[in-house]
Amino acid sequence: MAMAATQGHIAVKRSERGAAGEAAQSSVLQVEEAQRVAPQDARRLSKLFFERLSVLEEGTPEYQYARNTLIEMNLSLVRYVARRFRSRGQEMEDIMQVGTIGLIKAIDRFDVLLENEFTTFAIPYITGEIKRFFRDTTWSVHVPRRLQELRVDLARAREELEGRGNPEPSVADFAAHLGLGEEEVIEGLVACNGYDAGSLDRPIEAGGGKQQTGLVADLIGNEDPALALTENLQALKPHLAQLDERERTLLELRFGSEMTQTEIGKEMGLSQMHVSRLLTRIYATLRESLLAEA
Repeated sequence: MAMAATQGHIAVKRSERGAAGEAAQSSVLQVEEAQRVAPQDARRLSKLFFERLSVLEEGTPEYQYARNTLIEMNLSLVRYVARRFRSRGQEMEDIMQVGTIGLIKAIDRFDVLLENEFTTFAIPYITGEIKRFFRDTTWSVHVPRRLQELRVDLARAREELEGRGNPEPSVADFAAHLGLGEEEVIEGLVACNGYDAGSLDRPIEAGGGKQQTGLVADLIGNEDPALALTENLQALKPHLAQLDERERTLLELRFGSEMTQTEIGKEMGLSQMHVSRLLTRIYATLRESLLAEA
């Protein structure tokens, strides 16, 4: 008996074999054609392949063929679930790959003897694998699972409130809609900021996005090296006050007026060598005073 399905790509043949004349089923289906099976045909054929899989020895070519065909034939379930997550900002191809892992787990754990519908059994596995992917890998900053789930609830609540004509829901609106306290809603909204981190190389656009005025990184200030100098000067103040007038004058001419040792010598009637010895002694005195405080 032959049955045609999905534009002739599939032929399921039944033949009578064995001395007792019991009927056995064998399926002929190219793995690469399995994705073109219509969903209603996939459900029916999946049952045949699961029955076949249950009597085959794991690891044999026949087992791998049946298993691979089941995977390809039920990828429509992965696409169905993945569409629910298309607004999450991830590539659909990545979501499909993760969902396929859930499908494979469902196939390996499905028991045909329980007579459950495979579709009902597989969808929770696929959904769970995709949710786990978003929970564990897509958050830029790690937050507790409770807040990750609250983010999803807030996103749904926003869609529902916007659909009711409230384009900018307030914290009170979210709290009333979800039956939560305002503090918990605020905590969830703050946690949402950790879901996606913007790139520092993202261009800054002006004029309705028609003109780029620089990068986000350009807006980040650098540490001013003068800050460390200010701290050192504040620490030096009490020690400078303990110097005599001539020593303070030497420092003022050297660092305030930025004069050379020769120029200082001419200004104060000293030799360049004498100025050098005096400055060296002042430096040593100030250094020892600062180290004594450390």
